[in-house]
Amino acid sequence: MQSIVIVGGGITGVTTAYVLIKRGYNVTLVEKNRYVAMETSLANGGQLSASNAEVWNYMPTILNGMKWLLKKDAPLLINLKPEWHKISWLAEFIFSIPNYKKNTIETTRLAIEARKYLFAWAQEESIDFDLKKDGILHIYRDKVSFDHAKLVTKLLAAGGLHRDAVTPKEMKDIEPALSGKYYGGFYTQSDSTGDIHKFTYGLALAAERAGVKFLYNHQVNNLESDGKRVVLNFEKNGHSEQLIFDNVVVCAGTESRNLGAQLGDRINIYPVKGYSITVNLSDAKSQSSAPNVSILDDKAKLVTSRLGLERFRVAGTAELNGKNYDIRADRINPLIDWVAAYFPGVSTRSVIPWAGLRPMMPNMMPKIGIGSKSNVFYNTGHGHLGWTLSAVTAEMIANIIQEKIKPN
Repeated sequence: MQSIVIVGGGITGVTTAYVLIKRGYNVTLVEKNRYVAMETSLANGGQLSASNAEVWNYMPTILNGMKWLLKKDAPLLINLKPEWHKISWLAEFIFSIPNYKKNTIETTRLAIEARKYLFAWAQEESIDFDLKKDGILHIYRDKVSFDHAKLVTKLLAAGGLHRDAVTPKEMKDIEPALSGKYYGGFYTQSDSTGDIHKFTYGLALAAERAGVKFLYNHQVNNLESDGKRVVLNFEKNGHSEQLIFDNVVVCAGTESRNLGAQLGDRINIYPVKGYSITVNLSDAKSQSSAPNVSILDDKAKLVTSRLGLERFRVAGTAELNGKNYDIRADRINPLIDWVAAYFPGVSTRSVIPWAGLRPMMPNMMPKIGIGSKSNVFYNTGHGHLGWTLSAVTAEMIANIIQEKIKPN
């Protein structure tokens, strides 16, 4: 029986392990942390959002980035320190602008298809992850941004997604807790929210019950393949060890670029940093004042999700600053201020800040497929839609593997 090792215990690694074990493969997952979903899959915005499938490769993104270069609290911030990886990534990002429409439509299609798998798994495995199927409301304060959203809506429709234009009054009817003045909005009733960490942990337990072997606290330092076998050199408890498998699936987030280079593949993932706050709704007023419908503020580049009765997540912004996990006050404070401005009844006395690195390809499309070696596979680079796309990309890579390697 041929063995498959998955490197990375985030949402893509765990979904891949779950699909492969269900198809009858011998699967091991290697994770450097003590548990699954402890980095980018820990505290994201919580949206399962086909309505957020628009890729970022269009000229206003570039113009805004230039305008915000010296603004520390900008929604998009680029560190001006020269770095070849960042320069090459930005160049490829710009070269991908002609594919903006095509990639947005394809991402929408994938996001819709992913839903049926994810919800089916959650039901089958009885995973409680604070799922709310109350939709996502995009909010706009001016005609220019609303008119752009109309164009995006046509692309989403081409990918199979329906969403409705709504007036400011209808916006308040959809989410009565929302304060502020708006030009209009778009509401996607079919979108959902939930806790990515709880879902990933629950699915990992299900995968383990099905037979996946999980190796925690295994930091992979080197990965080699000769096309017939894969050698993992790693550290555990300060000691160097080695494991050998027949095949590997790289699902290692921002580490995928380095591992890919070791395997002879160029995976130009850049760590695009994002921030979130989890507001503890510790009193009745805060609980009644926090929204139940998920909000996406396109201008501020922020998203929200209601996680049960007592938690409210606000996440977003993008920062190109290399591999940096620092939680900066000048990036967190705008999120807190946003809550105070648009949901003034919510107390921000108890707030948990967080930062994570989105593994983002320059064209905003995940890297799914075979590497230069016949026993190397990739399921990585999902960017800001890792959770939204994870279920379908797990099925996609499993289909590719099944064409090459027959299960038991």
